[in-house]
Amino acid sequence: MVFLFRDKSIINILFLVILSVGVHLHFFVSTPIVVTGVSDGILSEFLHNYIAPLSSTALFMVYQGLLLVQAIRLNMLLTDMRMFQNSSYTTAMAYVLLSGILPQWCSLSPALIANFLLIWIFIKLSRLYNHPSPKTLLFNTGLIVGASIICYHPMALLILVVLFALTVVRPFRLAEWVILLMGVLLPFYFLAAWLYLTDHFSVFNSYLPHLRIDLPLHQWNIPLIVSISILFILMITGLYYWQLSNNRMVIQIRKNWGVMIVMLLVLLSTPFIFPNAGVESAFMILVPMAAFTGNSFSYPRSLLVPNLLFWLSAAIIAWNNWVLIKN
Repeated sequence: MVFLFRDKSIINILFLVILSVGVHLHFFVSTPIVVTGVSDGILSEFLHNYIAPLSSTALFMVYQGLLLVQAIRLNMLLTDMRMFQNSSYTTAMAYVLLSGILPQWCSLSPALIANFLLIWIFIKLSRLYNHPSPKTLLFNTGLIVGASIICYHPMALLILVVLFALTVVRPFRLAEWVILLMGVLLPFYFLAAWLYLTDHFSVFNSYLPHLRIDLPLHQWNIPLIVSISILFILMITGLYYWQLSNNRMVIQIRKNWGVMIVMLLVLLSTPFIFPNAGVESAFMILVPMAAFTGNSFSYPRSLLVPNLLFWLSAAIIAWNNWVLIKN
């Protein structure tokens, strides 16, 4: 199956649609679940008010549309940035596969929509190297990060990613750091001003992220352990093949991969720092994890390892489909 996605052809998009339908085959029997958190941002309110009342068919189309657009956009972005040796659709394939590894990710959640913002922020960070107007770019990036936090509170962790990117991509200039932080804080300033003028300032605290270290799940079972183990195998294998080709990349691409790996490591902690957002919040790791897992499917000359990883993922996806259909 992997060979179908190892070239860059328009037919790969059709294969990607078929794969996405197969990964989420349970939607033909069970209605897609709309998950909204408690006070975790505007996106939850949007899903609750405008998406949850839709019909089963509309929810299926919305989920598949969001997933496929994100997978193709991420794949095109990494290809245009020449972060892979060969052009292919393996990153998009990995993104779709990963979306079915955990049952909690087979739902319409704020984290699913937030991945659009996550990809947008990475695009901005990738342009920092030798940008002619870095202060404007940094201010705009900060604005996006600040607005993203208001939309979905777990995205507050991206502040660490943006600060790391600024540290490794550009030499230290205090003015640039101040401009970036001003951009992050400006959406909160306008929000506070609007709430004050409308006499609703008392609810301002609900728009701020609240951190609390805890476990998102307190009950473990064998399928869950197997799913997490497969995610770990995909991540480690992807990092291994990325490391093999990393030394042959130009410095700008290496820095972009450095930002991506920090994004992966930071976002892995999301469900533990924002336990109220649930395991669904970990859906954001699909952006960096799919990028690295794409190396596992595209780098090896032999198809043995890529096919093994694919069918391991397919096996747990089939089990999750069965569980979701039965429930």
